[in-house]
Amino acid sequence: MAQCVQSVQELIPDSFVPCVAALCSDEAERLTRLNHLSFAELLKPFSRLTSEVHMRDPNNQLHVIKNLKIAVSNIITQPPQPGAIRKLLNDVVSGSQPAEGLVANVITAGDYDLNISATTPWFESYRETFLQSMPASDHEFLNHYLACMLVASSSEAEPVEQFSKLSQEQHRIQHNSDYSYPKWFIPNTLKYYVLLHDVSAGDEQRAESIYEEMKQKYGTQGCYLLKINSRTSNRASDEQIPDPWSQYLQKNSIQNQVYVKNNNEANHKCCISVLRHNVDGLPNNFRAHPLQLDSSSDPSNSIDDPDHVKSASSLHETKKANTGIIHGACLTLTDHDRIRQFIQEFTFRGLLPHIEKTIRQLNDQLISRKGLSRSLFSATKKWFSGSKVPEKSINELKNTSGLLYPPEAPELQIRKMADLCFLVQHYDLAYSCYHTAKKDFLNDQAMLYAAGALEMAAVSAFLQPGAPRPYPAHYMDTAIQTYRDICKNMVLAERCVLLSAEILKSQSKYSEAAALLIRLTSEDSDLRSALLLEQAAHCFINMKSPMVRKYAFHMILAGHRFSKAGQKKHALRCYCQAMQVYKGKGWSLAEDHINFTIGRQSYTLRQLDNAVSAFRHILINESKQSAAQQGAFLREYLYVYKNVSQLSPDGPLPQLPLPYINSSATRVFFGHDRRPADGEKQAATHVSLDQEYDSESSQQWRELEEQVVAVVNRGVIPSNFYPTQYCLNSYSDNSRFPLAVVEEPITVEVAFRNPLKVPLLLTDLSLLWKFQSKDSSGKDNEEVKELVSEPEMIGTEVISEFLINGEESKVARLKLFPHHMGELHILGVVYNLGTIQGYMTVDGIGKHSLSMSVRGRQDLEIQGPRLNNTKEEKTSIKYGPDRRLDPIITAEMPLLEVFFIHFPTGLLCGEIRKAYVEFVNVSKCPLTGLKVVSKRPEFFTFGGNTAVLTPLSPSASENCSAYKTVVTDSTSVCTALISSASSVDFGTGIGSQPEVIPVPLPDTVLLPGASVQLPMWLRGPDEEGVHEINFLFYYESVKKQPKIRILRHTAVICTSRSLNVRATVCRSNSLEDEEGRGGNMLVFVDVENTNTSEAGVKEFHIVQVSSSSKHWRLQKSVNLSENKGKFILFSYFLNKKYTFADIIFGNEQIISSASPCADFFYRSLSSELKKAQLSVHAEKQSIEDAVRLIQKCSEVDLNIVVLWKAYVVEDSKQLILEGQHHVLLRTIGKEAFSCPQKQEPPEMELLKFFRPENTTVPLRPSVEQLSNLIKTSLHYPESFNHPFHQKSLCLVPVTLLLSNCSKADVDVIVDLRHKTTSPEALEIHGSFTWLGQTQYKLQLKSQEIHSLQLKACFVHTGVYNLGTPRVFAKLSDQVTVFETSQQNSMPALIIINNV
Repeated sequence: MAQCVQSVQELIPDSFVPCVAALCSDEAERLTRLNHLSFAELLKPFSRLTSEVHMRDPNNQLHVIKNLKIAVSNIITQPPQPGAIRKLLNDVVSGSQPAEGLVANVITAGDYDLNISATTPWFESYRETFLQSMPASDHEFLNHYLACMLVASSSEAEPVEQFSKLSQEQHRIQHNSDYSYPKWFIPNTLKYYVLLHDVSAGDEQRAESIYEEMKQKYGTQGCYLLKINSRTSNRASDEQIPDPWSQYLQKNSIQNQVYVKNNNEANHKCCISVLRHNVDGLPNNFRAHPLQLDSSSDPSNSIDDPDHVKSASSLHETKKANTGIIHGACLTLTDHDRIRQFIQEFTFRGLLPHIEKTIRQLNDQLISRKGLSRSLFSATKKWFSGSKVPEKSINELKNTSGLLYPPEAPELQIRKMADLCFLVQHYDLAYSCYHTAKKDFLNDQAMLYAAGALEMAAVSAFLQPGAPRPYPAHYMDTAIQTYRDICKNMVLAERCVLLSAEILKSQSKYSEAAALLIRLTSEDSDLRSALLLEQAAHCFINMKSPMVRKYAFHMILAGHRFSKAGQKKHALRCYCQAMQVYKGKGWSLAEDHINFTIGRQSYTLRQLDNAVSAFRHILINESKQSAAQQGAFLREYLYVYKNVSQLSPDGPLPQLPLPYINSSATRVFFGHDRRPADGEKQAATHVSLDQEYDSESSQQWRELEEQVVAVVNRGVIPSNFYPTQYCLNSYSDNSRFPLAVVEEPITVEVAFRNPLKVPLLLTDLSLLWKFQSKDSSGKDNEEVKELVSEPEMIGTEVISEFLINGEESKVARLKLFPHHMGELHILGVVYNLGTIQGYMTVDGIGKHSLSMSVRGRQDLEIQGPRLNNTKEEKTSIKYGPDRRLDPIITAEMPLLEVFFIHFPTGLLCGEIRKAYVEFVNVSKCPLTGLKVVSKRPEFFTFGGNTAVLTPLSPSASENCSAYKTVVTDSTSVCTALISSASSVDFGTGIGSQPEVIPVPLPDTVLLPGASVQLPMWLRGPDEEGVHEINFLFYYESVKKQPKIRILRHTAVICTSRSLNVRATVCRSNSLEDEEGRGGNMLVFVDVENTNTSEAGVKEFHIVQVSSSSKHWRLQKSVNLSENKGKFILFSYFLNKKYTFADIIFGNEQIISSASPCADFFYRSLSSELKKAQLSVHAEKQSIEDAVRLIQKCSEVDLNIVVLWKAYVVEDSKQLILEGQHHVLLRTIGKEAFSCPQKQEPPEMELLKFFRPENTTVPLRPSVEQLSNLIKTSLHYPESFNHPFHQKSLCLVPVTLLLSNCSKADVDVIVDLRHKTTSPEALEIHGSFTWLGQTQYKLQLKSQEIHSLQLKACFVHTGVYNLGTPRVFAKLSDQVTVFETSQQNSMPALIIINNV
C-alpha cells in the first residue's frame, strides 16, 4: 500500500470515536448560520482534545487516554441511502487528484526506474469518508450515540422551556418505536444542555442569569454557556480571519446533514451537503475485460447506482457558489478558544464520567453473570432472548446470519462494554470482552455478531500497548469471509479489509496485504475494486524485492475499474503509471492496449495532445496486432487528430507518424526522364532513378570524366573540378550544394514504408519547400516561406492518390520545376493521410474513397556521414552536412540528347557493324566541344579525319560492305599490295589519352534545336560473353564561363565466338632478299573456326590477310591449305608511318589503311601497347645491358590483320557479316593469338615459415633469345653425285653464313667437331667429317654477315645432316660465352649418290 499521512496507530482510534448527537433550537441554529456553519460543523475543528484525559477502569486503575476525539453530528432520523453514500464516496475520490508538479518517488527495481506517487490522498479521503459514513447497525455499538447536546439560544423568550422541548424531542426520537434510526448506545443517554450567547447582539447579563438557572436545574456538570459571535459580520473584510473549517467541510460527511423537524417521517430525508470540489463526472466507456481493447460505452454501468453521477456542470456551479463563502466570519480567536474550552468541559465533566459509569454498570452485570451456573445462565438467555431461534447445525450455518438479539441480551451487554472500552482506548479490557463475546456468538451461531466480535478483537489485540500477543490475522480472515459470504454485507467486509491491510502494511507484510485487498475486488462496486487494486499494486512495488510486473498489471486492472466507475482522471493516471513498466520491453500487445486506453481517456478529458501522442505510439511501433485491430487504431487516431486540427485550422501542419519515411534512402535526380526507345532509335541510357547504385561503375564514370577534363585542360585537372552528379543518394558525396538548371525538373524519390497490415492512402502528395530567389544581377530577393505550391517560382507536381498496401515499402517520385535562379531547400512532404473505405469509378476513372483523412506533413531530415578525419572528430561523434535536398538553381545550360540508330545488341567476336548516332540539342543554348570517352576505344570509331580515308556511306543493297573496297586484277592474287597510313589520321595517339575521341560535328557547334547524324562503326570485342561498354559524352556551353555537362550511355553487347587466329614468325635459313642480305622471315598463320552452331553461322571465308608494320611487310603467300597459310616477309624500314601490305584471296581488295579497318587496328594496337606498358612497369628496371641487347635480337614488330566474311542464315535469309582479327607478333618463334588465352591458375605453393635469403641471381637470357643472337645458314647442293669406284673420298663444298642480329660487336667461335653423345646422333651424322680447320674464331660487327667456306668429306652414299657445326658467341665487352642453339633451324640434309 501507498504511504499514508497517519500511521495505523493513529488511524484506528480516529476512525472509532465516541459519537455525540446535537439537537438545536431554530434560534440557536440561526446564530451558528451567521458563520455559514451548522452547530456540528462549528465544533468539528475543535473536537480533538489537546491534553491527556484520565479515567478509572472497573478495577479502579487509572487509565490514560491520549488524543481523544469526539464526533458531534446532527440527529438524522433516516439511515443514509446506499446510493447517496456511493455518490459521496465517488465525489470524494474525484475531488482528490495528485497535486500539480508533485515530485514522484523514483524507485529502481532491476532494469526499471519508475516515477511513482508515494502517497494516494484520494484513497485516504475515500477511507476516511467511508468509515465516517458507515450507518449504525444493531450488532455493534461503536457508532451509536453516547450523549446528546441540547442547544438553545440566550435570545429566546424562554430558553429553559426550550431546553425542555428539546429534551422531550430527543426522548421521543430515542424511545418511540416509530424511529428505528438513529441508534443510541444505552437507554439512559447523557443529555448536555448548551446555552448559545451572541456576544455582539445579545444581553450578556440575561445570558448569565439564564445560565445560573440552568446550573440549578441541570447541575454544573450538565450544562454550559457558550459565547460566540464576538464581532459583527459586516466589519472590514480585509482582516485576516483564520478558517479551520475549510479542510473539514471539503471532506464531506454524512454526519453533516441537517435534521429537519417534521412530524411526518416520510419527510425526514437525508440531506447531503455538496462536495466543494469540481468533479469530472464523465460516462464510462469501458465495460469489457481490462485487456480487451475495443470496448463499448455504457454510461449506466459507471457506478453501482445509475443515479449517483452528478453532472460536471452542476457541480461546477455549486463550487462557484461556495467559493466566496467565509466560514466563521463572526468569530474571533477568543471565540475559537471558548469553543475549544467548551469541548474540554463537555468531555471532562460530562462524557467521560458518563462512559466510566456505564462501563462500571456493564462490568457489574458481567461479573454477576459469571457467578451464575451455565445452565441457569442459559435459561436466563432464553428468557431474555424470547423467541430466539435454537442452535442450528453446521450445514445450516449460512441461514443464521439473520439471527437478532434483543437489546437487553447479556451477549450484547458484553459487546457494549467491549465497544465502550475500545472507544476510550482501553484495548486490554476491550480484547477480553470481544473474545468472550465471540465465543458466545459462535456458540449461538450468530455469525454477523461473531464476525463483528472477531474483527474488533483482532484490532484490539494489535493496539494493545506492549503487544502482549501477536496480531491474529486469522480472526480478520474469518470475519471478512463471514461478512462477505454468509452475511452478504460487503460494506462491513470492506471495513475489515481496510483495517487489516493497514495493520499488515505496518508489519511490512505486503504480500498478505495485497492478497487481502485483491480478494475483496468484485463486480458490485467498481470504485472500491479500483482503489483496492491500486493499493495492492503499491504493496507489490513496496516489497523488499519489488514485483514490478505485478505492480503494473494491477495498476492496469485498477485503471480499468476506475474507468468503469467514471473516474477518468484516475484511470488515466493508473495507465500512465503502468506504462513505465511495459514501455520498450517487447510487450507490444500490452503496450498497444495501454496506449489505446490512454489515448481514449485523454481524449475524453480533452487532453488532445496527450491523446494524439498515445495513438501515435500505437502506430509507430512494430505492431503485432491483427489487421482489423490496426485499422481500428488508425481510425481512432485520425478521428482524434481531426479534432485537434480543427481547434487551430490556421496553425502549422502537424507531423504525421505514418507512413515511415527512410530519409537516408531519399534520392534526388536532376534532369529530364529518359525517353523510351522508338523503333530502331534508342536514346542514351544516361542516368535515371531506375538504375541501382554500383560503386565500381560510379568510379569508372568518375575516371572517364577526369580523363576528358584533363584533355580539355591540357593534361591538368583543375583544382576546382568536381565530378558531375545527376543522381544523389546515400552513397554519393553530398557535402556540396548540388547544381540544378532552370527549367529542368528536379525529381525527389521518397522511400515510404507502411508498418501496418492495413493499406494507407495518401492523397494530394507533394513536396514542401522554401526558395530564395536571385535576380539576373545575382542579388538575393526576400526569402519565401515554406510553400507547397507557387507556380511562378517553382512548379510542384502533385500525386492525387498514392496507395501503400499493408507492410509494403514503396517509393514516390515527386517533381519540382524551377523557373527562377536561387537557392531551393526541400523540407519534406505534405499529404492527406487516410484509410480506404471503398473503390468507386468517376467518369471512367477508378478512385479510392476515403473513410477519413487528415492533412499533415513529414520532414526529410538526412544525417550526413560521420566525420573521422581530425583527432577531435575521431574522439567525438560529429556528422558532416548532407546537402542533397538543398540545390542551387543556376542559369540555363545546353542540353544534349543522343540517339543510337541500328545499334546492335549481339555481334560475333571481331565483327564489324555500321550504325548511326544522332546528336540533338534540346535546350535554348548552343553547345560545343563535343567529345566522347570510353574505356574501350577499340569498340567503336567515327572514321578518319579526312574524307579520302573515310569511305562513303554504303548503299542499302544486300552485298553492302562496311569497308572501302577496290576491284583488283586476278593475276595479283598472291602478291601483296602496299599502302601506308599514320595513326594521327584516325584519332589515336593524341597526347596521353587515346580514349578521348572528338566527335566530328560539322561546325563544331550544335545550335539550339539542331540535330546531326553521324556514322559509327562498331567491332565486336575479342572475348565472348556480355560486355558493358560505357560512353561518356562531354560538351560545353559557348558562353564565357563554360560549364561542362556530360551525358552517359552504357551499351550492352553480347558477343559469340567466331574465329581464333594463331600466328608464328620464324627466321628463314635459306631465303634471301633482293640485296642478298637474308633479311626475311616466314609467317605461319592458323585460322580456327570456334563458332558454335546455335549462332546460325554457316561458314567463314578468309578474304584477305594484311600486315602492318614500320619495318616489315608481307610479300607473298605460299603453301595455302584449308586453315593454314605460310607467308614470306621482307624487311622494309620506315620510321614514321605504318606500311600496310594486303594479300587478297578474291577479286576485291579491302584497303586496310582506310577506315574502318585501320581505325580498329590502331585502337587495338594502342590498347595492347597500354597493356604492355603496364606489364613493363611492373617488372624490375634493373636488366643488364648485355641481356637487353640479346633480347632485342629476338624481337619483331609485326601485326597481322585477318579479314573475313561469315554467311549467316537468319529467318530463312542469308546475311553476310564482316569482321577482322588482329595478331600482334612481338617475338620470333613465339606463338601469338588473336583472342586472349585463358591462363591456368597457379598451383598452390606450400607456406614458407622462414625468410628467404636476399641473394640476387644475375638475370640470364633464355635459350630462345640466345639462339637468335647469331643467325646461321648453310648453303650447299641438295644432292651430290660422286663416282666412289674411282675415288673413295667425296668432298662437297659448303658455305656457312653467320649473321650478327644484334647492334653490338660479337665474338664468335665455330666448332666443327662432332658431339658423340648418343648413338642416335651417330646414325644421323653417319661417317662424314669436316676437312680442314676444326675451329674458327671471328668477330662480327653490328649486324655484319660473314661467310665461311667449309668442306665435308663422305666415304659412301647416303643421306647426311650437315647441321652439326656448333656456334658459340659472346658480346665483345662481356666475359660470359653463350652457345647459340640450332634447334629452330630446319635440318640441312644432303643426298650423296654414286655414279
